[in-house]
Amino acid sequence: MTDYNLIFCGVLLFNVVVTFRASSYWKKYFPSSANTGESNNSKSDDTDAEELKPLSDKNNDGKDSFHDNDKAATDLERGSRDPPSADVNAASENAANIRHTQLVRKYLTVYLLAALSDWLQGPYVYALYDAYGYSQHDIAILFVAGFGSSMVFGSFIGGMADQCGRRKFIILFAVIYALSCMTKHFKNFTILMIGRLLGGVATSLLFSVFEAWLIGAHGSAGLLPHIGKAFSTAQYGNSIVAILAGQIANKAASHAEFKPTSEGSGFYTGGYLGPFDVSLVALILCGLLASALWEENYGETASNDDSEKSKSSASGALKKAYYATIQNPDILSCGIISSLFEGSMYIFVFMWTPALTALAKEELGDKFKGLPFGVIFSTFMVCCMAGSSIFSIAMEKLKPEQLAVTVFGVAAFAFAMIIFAASATSTFLAMNLFEVCVGMYFP
Repeated sequence: MTDYNLIFCGVLLFNVVVTFRASSYWKKYFPSSANTGESNNSKSDDTDAEELKPLSDKNNDGKDSFHDNDKAATDLERGSRDPPSADVNAASENAANIRHTQLVRKYLTVYLLAALSDWLQGPYVYALYDAYGYSQHDIAILFVAGFGSSMVFGSFIGGMADQCGRRKFIILFAVIYALSCMTKHFKNFTILMIGRLLGGVATSLLFSVFEAWLIGAHGSAGLLPHIGKAFSTAQYGNSIVAILAGQIANKAASHAEFKPTSEGSGFYTGGYLGPFDVSLVALILCGLLASALWEENYGETASNDDSEKSKSSASGALKKAYYATIQNPDILSCGIISSLFEGSMYIFVFMWTPALTALAKEELGDKFKGLPFGVIFSTFMVCCMAGSSIFSIAMEKLKPEQLAVTVFGVAAFAFAMIIFAASATSTFLAMNLFEVCVGMYFP
């Protein structure tokens, strides 16, 4: 039996190491020889300047007084144009930092709950449908419906949020995703399909409206120069939440027995539904806190003429994007490469659960009692986080094109290992290698 907890701990330790290597602390405590060389070069330049200074003074030929008078005049002229004092600038910067910290805290309180609700569901979607007795073909239809719904609604729902109010649509996100979680309790294909469609809409909102609100809030507060730090903090928090979500989901799934409420009933509770119930609670809190803590903001307003122009431009946006893609080989190549890699990623998302389950059943036979899908999912998320750190390290020496070829090559090798692996342990390790590549791909 594969020891998934041991592998998780090993991967977590590996992630700590590579994250430290990619951080500024590594450069602080272990400066590279290149940085030392640059420091030595700067010191030698300073020494040369000091040695040349007396020579220049000797060659002034009695013109020192004129030089000093010119310097004094220049200093006086510059003094009249001096910017505000350093104390004033420091006070202004401190005030901006305080406002930015308060804004980021408000944002993360809501956003991380939304992210948690999404990550909690990931490990057990396929397992739940399988527990209901649906075939792999039926489950594939449900998955494709969710992806298709996200694709369709994602193309325009962000614009609707800009016009109607982003906070309203974030509350709408919580309601729609909560309804999607509720549908999971029904062993009915139609209801489950509705749930997948609602989940696709919610996913579109999660990956568009939250970031738009954050940008708008920074703009209103005059804090746009700090937006990069806010996104970086949110991304790091999202990674931590994803890892924790797998562990929470694993506990929730094993808390109660999976069974119908009554004999012959199509309404189920317990088991793999536990993570969806926890997600439901997170979504309720997310909606309530968004309505209490966040101010409403909108996209840029326009006059009637500008509004009509924007509508006509929106209707032709896909057409323009199509021609731009066809006419520019770089854009076309980038689109094809991204589609192929992310296609393999979505195949992985769909197939990892049945693949590991089949191998475990083959190895254990009648002793098989299920897999800790939450722990497995957490391990994948740690690998993604480690991949992002490895990307930062590799970019110090490789060009993006070289790194991309390496990532795709290693990802292909990982898939080959998954196909030809002889055991569940080796298959799982190969899957983790692929997730590292996914983490390196996204930055």
